[in-house]
This record gives sequence, C-alpha cells and structure tokens, in this order.
Amino acid sequence: MATASDSKYKRTNTNGMQHQPLDVAIVGGGLVGSLLALHLGKKGHEVNLYEYREDIRTAELVIGRSINLALSARGRRALAEVGLEDALLNHGIPMSGRMLHDVNGKCKIVPYDANTNQCIYSVGRKHLNEVLLNAAEKYPNIHLHFNHKLVSANLDEGNLSMVDPVTKDVKSARADLIVGCDGAYSAVRKEIVKRPRYDFSQTYIEHGYLELCIPPTAGGEFAMPHNYLHIWPRGQFMMIALPNQDRTWTVTLFMPFTQFHSITDQGLLLDFFRQHFPDAIELIGRERLVKDFFKTKAQPLVMIKCRPYHIGAKALIIGDAAHAMVPFYGQGMNAGFEDCSVLTELFNQYGTDLTRILPEFSEKRWEDAHAICDLAMYNYIEMRDLVTKRSYLLRKKLDELLFWMMPNTWVPLYNSVSFSHMRYSKCIANRAWQDKILTRVLYGASIASVAAIGGLCYRHVTMGHLERLSTSILSTLQLLKPKASV
Repeated sequence: MATASDSKYKRTNTNGMQHQPLDVAIVGGGLVGSLLALHLGKKGHEVNLYEYREDIRTAELVIGRSINLALSARGRRALAEVGLEDALLNHGIPMSGRMLHDVNGKCKIVPYDANTNQCIYSVGRKHLNEVLLNAAEKYPNIHLHFNHKLVSANLDEGNLSMVDPVTKDVKSARADLIVGCDGAYSAVRKEIVKRPRYDFSQTYIEHGYLELCIPPTAGGEFAMPHNYLHIWPRGQFMMIALPNQDRTWTVTLFMPFTQFHSITDQGLLLDFFRQHFPDAIELIGRERLVKDFFKTKAQPLVMIKCRPYHIGAKALIIGDAAHAMVPFYGQGMNAGFEDCSVLTELFNQYGTDLTRILPEFSEKRWEDAHAICDLAMYNYIEMRDLVTKRSYLLRKKLDELLFWMMPNTWVPLYNSVSFSHMRYSKCIANRAWQDKILTRVLYGASIASVAAIGGLCYRHVTMGHLERLSTSILSTLQLLKPKASV
C-alpha cells in the first residue's frame, strides 16, 4: 500500500508537468469520502475530510440502519488504486452465486458466473470504513475532522460553514475544491439544487427494509452454506442474508410498508414467518426474531437522480450524493468507488485544471449513474420474483452457453455490471442488443419449425392439427422470449 512518503506535498506531477497542489474539502467521511481522500491525498493534494458524526472507529455500531455491502469489480479497482484491494478481499467473504429458499425450505443454487466462477464479496460497512480512515490518517496531507456538520456553503467562492453537533461551535473553512460525499440527503447537493435549471428527482419506493440476524450455530459455525447470497423470493417481497466474519448473517427483509404496518404483534409476526419463511424461524430463533423485528422500524429506500454533478470550478458531488440508488444490484458502494476512479483519471489527464475536470466528470458520469439506478430498481423484481420463473432460469442458461461460446461478444447483464468495467449505460445497451438478437432468432426458428413440421405432416394431419401444433410451438418459444429491457 502507498504510504505518506509517496506523496509530493509541494507540487504534483501530471504528464511531466508540475502543478500546485489543491486545497480540497471533502464533506462526508463515509466510504466514498474516505476513499476519495486517499485518491487525492496520494496525488499530493491537501485534503480536509469533514464528517458530521463522531469517529466511526470509536463509535458503537448502529444496528438496523445499514445494509451489508457486496464488493465487486468496480469497487475492487478503486481500492487497488490506493493499495487496499488485497486487505479487503482477505477480510471479505466470497459469494459465488445466489442460494434460493422456497417456502418448503428447499434450496437451489444459481451461480453468478458458471463459466469462470467469479464472485462478489460480502464486506462489513464499519470495517471497510475503518480501514479507509486508518489508511487516510497515515498521510500528513490528509486531515480528518469529525463532528463537523455542514450548515451552509458558498460554492462559487469555496467557503464552508460548519457546526459541531455537540458543542454547537461554528467553524468555517475555505477550499479550492469542495466535494460532497455526504450521502443521499447531501447538504452539499442542497446548495446545488437551489441553482436555476438544475435537474433533480427523488423517488421513494413503496417498499422498506428491516434488518434481522442469524447467529452462529452452537458450535460457532455458519448456520447456512456461507459462500452464497441467500434469498427467500416471495413475489411481492423477499428476504436476503449475507455472511459476516463472526459467523453471523445480516438478514434484510424487504417488503411494502403496508405489510410491515400490518404486523403489529408477536402472533402476527410468527404467523407471517410460518407462512412465508418457515425455515428462517429456526435459523434466527423465535425469541430473537420477535425482539429484532419490533426493536426498530422499517427504513425507507430512496433513489436520487440529478445533473450536472458540478458547479463552476469549485464544487462537485459524487457517490450517493449524486446518484443514491436502491440496494438490489449491490452497486451503490461500487458505483461511488468507481466515481473516485473516474475523477482520478481526469486529474491524471488534466492536472489541476478544475475548469476541465469537473464538467467532464459530470458529462461522463450522469448517464451511467442514471442507468445503474434503473438497473437496481429492475433487479428487485428479478430477485424477489423472476428468479423463481422457468423463463428466467432458461434465459440464464442460454446466456451462460452463449457467453461460454463467445466470451468477448456475448456478456450477460449481471456479468457486465458486476464483473467488468463496462459503462453502466453500455451494459443496458448491450442487453437490449442481446434481446433483439434472441427475439429474431427465436421467432425465425419458430417459423422454420412450423414450416418443416408442416411439410412433413402435410399428408397425415388436418389443418386444424397443424394450427394447434403451431400454437404449441409458439407458446414454448414465447416462454423463452427475453423480458423487456430496463
């Protein structure tokens, strides 16, 4: 891993040209903010990281408000660029596919990549944040400030005003560049949204989430096979479980708020689980299930789309501040980490010329961010419902076969999103192209099959028989027809 001694604090170098380092203020000390501090600190810039909460490394973990994280290719590359990929992979738990639980407790494995056995990694949010902050603290040009809540900013001048939530002391700061990495409810974005002709949308879905926990067995082992993302798909709702290093499972129940609100006592809760998740009662434990379910309220899920991501040459938003998404593709963190990679590439290309870096970042990133927000919404339908459909499983098998035959031409949607660096917008375009090809091939095959069968059977069957046979063939092919693209 790179250390503080690698940085050049007087001047930075880009393509043989020397530049004065920038004073950068990063608002938000979560995953994306702390990683961006490393990326920019490594380049020699003076970085001040402001976080409104206390230091997470000394704070107690807040249960019920954090969905486990799935680290995949895009996030891994951003971590590798600051020398932390191996450390996080050694901590993470590889998951090679989905394990689906039906209402009778029977399980079915659906691999993510049957050809090359690629996997995603279950990582703890708190641990990852601690690793990033510890690494940032080693750089003398990165300064961490906790209990600093942004209350106002002049984004044209680069001025910040903050308050300590505990002491109420007001503090001010000035920077050449302000980067908002402060999440879906970003204070920096609130300042940007005030600008005229700014595109912004906020969408809450009707479903919320609530966290539960599966403890280790009496012998201290995992209660289920641990190299899978476990899913209990139930049509309009679902439950998932991701493994943790301490042999527990973080279980997340997603369903409409109306359904959460209808479960008002222990009896209704247990009846609901007996009907829909009977095997989970024993895994979680009856008493723990009741305690954890009523301990916290279901939390909302929001999607944020906006553009552009910059204001002039002094302010930028990235991560959830720019493109918060629902968690069903496991790309929220990965997309935010990829923002850091894209921004660093532009610094490498343009040095410290923020008049070029910031507009180009907005232009390169907004379409991809909107695309992954849409894909995340679609994947909820897939996870809670489509994974149980015969048509979905047949399409997946066909994708795997074509990917095996033509790995450089036919890349399945999930593989392109999770195991490649293909632009998110390109992933959608690629899927649309695949759907178009399959539709033409399948309908062409149906016509050829009907014609061939008709020729063979012309002398032996009536026209009525042919019509019924043709209808049967077309119905079978329709089952294989790809769903409409996102």
